[in-house]
Amino acid sequence: MATDVKNILDSFPDYLANIGIEVHVQLTTESKIYCSCANKASMSPNTNICQVCTGQPGVLPTLNKKVVDYAILAGLATNCSIAERSSFARKHYFYPDTPKNFQITQGDDPICFEGYVPIILEDGSIKKIRLVRIHMEEDAGKSIHMGSTNETFVDFNRAGAPLLEIVSYPDIANAYEAREYLRMIRLIVQYLGICSGNMEEGVFRADTNISVRKKETEELGTRCELKNINSFKFIVDAINYEIERQINQLGRGERIVQETRLWDTKEHKSIPMRSKEEASDYRYFQEPDLPYVDVDESWIAKIREQMPELPYQKFARLCKEKGLSPYEANIIVEDVALAQYTEEAIQHSDSKNLIKWILRNLLAYLKEQKISPSACKVTPRKLAAIVDMLDKGIINNLAAQEVFEMVAATGKDPLVVVKEKGLEQIGSVDELQKIVQEIMTANPTEVVAYKAGKTKLIGFFVGQAMQKTKGKGDPKVLQELFKKDLA
Repeated sequence: MATDVKNILDSFPDYLANIGIEVHVQLTTESKIYCSCANKASMSPNTNICQVCTGQPGVLPTLNKKVVDYAILAGLATNCSIAERSSFARKHYFYPDTPKNFQITQGDDPICFEGYVPIILEDGSIKKIRLVRIHMEEDAGKSIHMGSTNETFVDFNRAGAPLLEIVSYPDIANAYEAREYLRMIRLIVQYLGICSGNMEEGVFRADTNISVRKKETEELGTRCELKNINSFKFIVDAINYEIERQINQLGRGERIVQETRLWDTKEHKSIPMRSKEEASDYRYFQEPDLPYVDVDESWIAKIREQMPELPYQKFARLCKEKGLSPYEANIIVEDVALAQYTEEAIQHSDSKNLIKWILRNLLAYLKEQKISPSACKVTPRKLAAIVDMLDKGIINNLAAQEVFEMVAATGKDPLVVVKEKGLEQIGSVDELQKIVQEIMTANPTEVVAYKAGKTKLIGFFVGQAMQKTKGKGDPKVLQELFKKDLA
């Protein structure tokens, strides 16, 4: 929920922007959508293909049921209605990396419709971005352009990979809202386990439709589409650029041309790609080789049972029940692996200090070692044990840090480390009282200075005692004893 996003409309107070986004989510099913080829990238081009996904004459597609399951799951997670009956259509266009010269997608009868995704605005309020639909379709292959030889090669390994397309209404008002919407969609599909969300690999990509209009104008402006931008930062930059470009063009009395544009990451500007197609250009008609998809209540109920806690639900719960700040909760929710680690750790300890150790010590260690939470030898149970020993006074904070480092390096049980290293805290008041008297006797000048008003010397006395106990003394108890005796 970071708010460090520039809103270009602040410089144009007379204008509004309307932004709608089409998100393509590549699903993590084992096989492709209409054939049995493995749904995974291959290092060797054109090796993960068959007659169906390369569009050979006479072959017939067979729908992968798991794709339908995932579509229903995504629809439920985004508050959509699930269609009792949906159908497939052929969408015609010529791309060199689409072997059939048409795409099997869903046209007028998508499986999910009229949902919404909640996002958190900069002031902490909630805005619901409405969804037009979610539908199933197949991905195209990949064109590889060789600039050195001016050749283009086509790899069909990705052809037929299963996609969900999530289409929003133009409810998004600026680059911040667009970033938060995409971030939330990405988290939702990651939490559902239906997509890795990796933008660099192209398994989560977005086409952004942008139009601007004067505030007093009800009718939406002419939209331009920004195609396949693969990072949140680039999407923010591209939206702000495109809004400013359109406003300046209208200010000069020029007409906005409906077109698809590409974002140039080096020049930081959008450039025309082609004129924007309308639905009529695609010549949709019903796919004759696939039957209707009929979904009954029992199917929906079965999928609903698989629904995990969603990211916006987890965010609200961590703030309300665990007392986390929105900033702290967002750090945990943003990383699916970290969220899973946190939930497991909470099962082992209800300490208020547990989250602090996760956000401070664990995250610092993960960043330093460049590893994921699942690869860390300080498991959720072991971290909970360290924090509980600290809370109970068995070890002090300095010892807890040492235990954490030892467990991270060796994977040993925290209690074993404490015993082997002799890190148990000296909590006996009688034993610590003797040490306090020894420190005061050895430092008469500091005692006089403290009694004369230099109370900050309490840190000196506690430090001397901690050295004498080799870090095993309870600093809180020591401080209280020194204050009492020095008074």
